[in-house]
Amino acid sequence: MSAQSTPAQPGASPPAITLQFERPEDGPLVDALIERAFGPGRYAKSSERVREFATFAPEMSVCAWSPESRGDLRLLGCARMWHVRVGGQPVMFLGPFAVELGERNAGFGARLIARACEAAQAAGQSHVVLVGDETYFSRVGFATAPGRAVILPGPVDQRRVLVRALTAEAGELAGPVEPA
Repeated sequence: MSAQSTPAQPGASPPAITLQFERPEDGPLVDALIERAFGPGRYAKSSERVREFATFAPEMSVCAWSPESRGDLRLLGCARMWHVRVGGQPVMFLGPFAVELGERNAGFGARLIARACEAAQAAGQSHVVLVGDETYFSRVGFATAPGRAVILPGPVDQRRVLVRALTAEAGELAGPVEPA
């Protein structure tokens, strides 16, 4: 399990943030964070349809932890990854990505996503797909999928379907998102 410690805010002296891959015992805390971040409305999203058939990849899913004063660790954020196919090609689907409300804008959310993408690249994956805001995710290498090239189940704003190629020879993705 790889970990990385970085300060939460430049110029301040907050406790170190540790990024580590999700472990089975982290599941309940991650699920609770996702519930707080998205609420029950997340079940109506097309991303949730993908997660219903995708294969979870804990070895590429990253959690951000902060030490508490009594020595415990507190979960601050998560970026989950899932094995899927797009047009028959194996790729990763990122989401949900969540950060505790009081911890947003501390800068480690982008590090969570970057670390998850690094893990996918190290595992030989060619692309990562997600549904999100291009303004936010473009800073970690994501761009809008051209036209309606990547087709998710159910209705989705196609401008929010984003792709990050993990290698120079990855090429473009096209086709429906399907089980791996």
